[in-house]
Amino acid sequence: MKQYAVVAYDYTDDEALERRLAHRDTHLAGVRELARQGKFLSGGAILNDDGKMIGSNVHFRFADRRELDAWLETEPYMTGRVWERIDIREVKLFDPNA
Repeated sequence: MKQYAVVAYDYTDDEALERRLAHRDTHLAGVRELARQGKFLSGGAILNDDGKMIGSNVHFRFADRRELDAWLETEPYMTGRVWERIDIREVKLFDPNA
């Protein structure tokens, strides 16, 4: 399994935060399912200086990039036009218990 860092920035139009909040419960349910499968490692919202959510920073474990891309095609923040810009990098996370 490969590890990936996903840094996704939201759209900046006036309705962007409203779309994020509208899709948040479905997004989090999907992330919880990925966690049960051992694919979600860590993550959360990126905040601006005012504490407003403007993106996401997440670490995942997938078999390969194709599997990650397939998940992104159904991710509510993608299909619901929440994430506008995404940077994905393969990473090797430090395991303090190893």
